[in-house]
Amino acid sequence: MNSFRLIPLDPAAFEPLFALDDKDLLQRGIRRCIADRAPGFPCRVSLEDSKPGDELLLLHFEHHAANSPYRASGPIYVRRGAQPARLAPGVVPPYVTIRLMSLRAYDAAGMMVDGVVVEGTAVAAELERMFGNDGVRYVQLHNAKRGCYSCSAERA
Repeated sequence: MNSFRLIPLDPAAFEPLFALDDKDLLQRGIRRCIADRAPGFPCRVSLEDSKPGDELLLLHFEHHAANSPYRASGPIYVRRGAQPARLAPGVVPPYVTIRLMSLRAYDAAGMMVDGVVVEGTAVAAELERMFGNDGVRYVQLHNAKRGCYSCSAERA
């Protein structure tokens, strides 16, 4: 059916941060790190796991800026020079399928209307189910074990 598309973050907001020195980053609550294993450093722009040696920033990000009780933020990784993922409708990359995921469906008012925790291999089926509800406007995916925001899904 392919009723959804995964949406990465726009790198424009993050790229200028890579030019800051570590002291300036720390003053903003941001940490520069180098991936030392794969998987383990999932980039929210490319929707890929970084490779060992890749430079990333670990920073606080408001991923759900809705004017609702479900407004939320948390830590994310962004890789230097990452290009935004361009995924076809219905495609769920290994970045998601190898992890235990929490899916949170929201309506137009930013209120949660559904939520599940599933193995990453079941994400596509769950997104199809959730978007079968006309009241669902978007779904946010989170890495269930750490609770970190992963990406959003919109209707295709």
